[in-house]
Amino acid sequence: MGRMKRIYAYFFRGLISFLPVGLTVYVLYLFVSWVEGSAMRMLRPITGDFYLPGLGILLGTALILVLGFLVSQPFMTRMLSWVELPFTNLPLVKSIYSSLKSFADYFSPHERDAQQVVLLKKPDSEISIIGLVTRQNLTDLPLDAQTRQNVAVYLPMGYMIGGYTVFVPREWVQVLDMSVEEAMRSSLTAWMGGAKNTSDPT
Repeated sequence: MGRMKRIYAYFFRGLISFLPVGLTVYVLYLFVSWVEGSAMRMLRPITGDFYLPGLGILLGTALILVLGFLVSQPFMTRMLSWVELPFTNLPLVKSIYSSLKSFADYFSPHERDAQQVVLLKKPDSEISIIGLVTRQNLTDLPLDAQTRQNVAVYLPMGYMIGGYTVFVPREWVQVLDMSVEEAMRSSLTAWMGGAKNTSDPT
């Protein structure tokens, strides 16, 4: 019985070690295959049988760079608002699209609010929570004068099943030496794994 337990333990340790690498490689393989297949279908009418492996990745990267350049131009603002009309007017689609767009905008480069990982702790409580500062300035929100002096902190739940946004005094938060990406990865697994680049909160 003891030998079987050790075999099970070795098996599950090996499985847990393999799964993150295996799933990551598999997702990358699916993505590269899809990009390469799409590029081949687009270029075959032009190039015939000539095709260089990796051309789809280069083409996809170039298209994303061109799209990023275009959406950064002032004249594209009105056009983008027209494109977004179907996604911002249908009831169910509007909720999903707005949530995803806001989430993506948080990780995009901007200067309005600093992206910070913070340790949130109420002075009279021993409980500490790690969250993400989403807004440093609340003056444009319909809040009372006292709440507008606070900061907005998003508290993600484990396995990304949701989260809460709280408005707390600035003195309740302590900035951690951790990237937003690292905090989100750790939140995804309910902080069961080790986090890198964190400072001692004490």
